[in-house]
Amino acid sequence: MNQAFKTIVVCMAVCTILFINGCNIKDQKMIVDQNIEIDNQNWSYNNKVNTDFTIDDAALPYNLYLNLRVTPDYKYSNIFVLIHQTGPDKKTITTRYEFTLANKDGEWLGQGTGNLYNYQVPFKTNYKFPEKGKYHISIEQNMRDNPLHQVSDAGLRVEKAE
Repeated sequence: MNQAFKTIVVCMAVCTILFINGCNIKDQKMIVDQNIEIDNQNWSYNNKVNTDFTIDDAALPYNLYLNLRVTPDYKYSNIFVLIHQTGPDKKTITTRYEFTLANKDGEWLGQGTGNLYNYQVPFKTNYKFPEKGKYHISIEQNMRDNPLHQVSDAGLRVEKAE
């Protein structure tokens, strides 16, 4: 009985180590993964979500995602955002994106139930930054409503592409 107990403990320890290492492998791809809480769930034009990060290797491709959380009371099936990217050369490039958040029948496409729906939607895949160095990305809501109600969080994920 004592030997069986030791075997079980060793197996559990090995499984835990493998699980933790597997999680760390995914996180090793991550450059930044940030969500900023939106005050009172009212995202105004002047409340931009800002993220700074460093690219060490411009030869590698990267995936960039919009992180977003909305409540079930968000009244649109989409969202428009302006994404402002400033690189080491201090030049800013602004691009407007539309992201679909719900099907035509109103079913939310995000993860979650209850009071929040989470989205992590790509806006640049296999993207190569022009040069290595510090980057600043600013995300601005670009809907007609100001403020845009029922947006809980917004943010950015940048990861090395596989």
